[in-house]
Amino acid sequence: MPLGAARFGLASAVDPEFTAYYLIVAGGGGGGAGWYGGGGGAGGYRSSWTGDSVSGRNSSLESGLTLQADGTNYSVSIGGGGSNNNNGSNSNFHNITSTGGGAGGNENESGNVGGCGGGGGGSDRGNRGAGGSGTTAQGQDGGRGENQDYPEADGGGGGGAGGAGGVANAGDAGDGGSGISSNITGSAVTRAGGGGGATNDTNGSGGAGGGASAQGSGSANTGGGAGGRNNDNNSAASGGSGIVIVRYPNSKIINVGAGLTSTTNTSGSDKITTFTAGSGNISWS
Repeated sequence: MPLGAARFGLASAVDPEFTAYYLIVAGGGGGGAGWYGGGGGAGGYRSSWTGDSVSGRNSSLESGLTLQADGTNYSVSIGGGGSNNNNGSNSNFHNITSTGGGAGGNENESGNVGGCGGGGGGSDRGNRGAGGSGTTAQGQDGGRGENQDYPEADGGGGGGAGGAGGVANAGDAGDGGSGISSNITGSAVTRAGGGGGATNDTNGSGGAGGGASAQGSGSANTGGGAGGRNNDNNSAASGGSGIVIVRYPNSKIINVGAGLTSTTNTSGSDKITTFTAGSGNISWS
């Protein structure tokens, strides 16, 4: 063995490859307007964290991503919540995208398709709206609105990541579907609940995980759906913004580019970086 190697040790190449796990939630859908608006659907929900039970729509967990700690750039964007009768925006990390939540249907109209489907609007004219469909492996469908004479027409509930939006019944609007709990940060937090439908009798409640009751806005950074509207003002509340959380070995150093708002914490042998706003690139070394 060369003297230098024996004395100082041979340098060895460091493998830059590592596995990162993620939770990606899109922005929630806006509520439906009019007298009997449907609740907004939650943002699409995708998880690969091995400590969780399920991903969106109660599907199997996704696979972690193999990344490089060599300065390679990976994109991140946080979806905003949709305004009244508008879908939420997508969230993404690298090549994984969660779809924005579907807006709740206006009075007499169907809910929108989205990550989780929007609830259908109610009607006192015999043309209630259907619930919008959720996206495979991301979120559940919205609930149907109901036909009733004034004042008991009702909006359906928006779909959540874990539960479908409630179907409206006479005098009772549909509740928002439930979200899903994740402990990727080290603490269990439920996100992506659907918004409650609206009526003039019993308004729907928001789904667990940031979904709002009638006329309320979804909670920020949960992707929660907005509640439907129950008066003739043609505006409704907005869905909650999304979130991206990445968990990776604490031996790696993350570099966050301009345009992103983030915090980094440590749990055991891992670091967890949470992105709450903006868009930009990240890399590791």
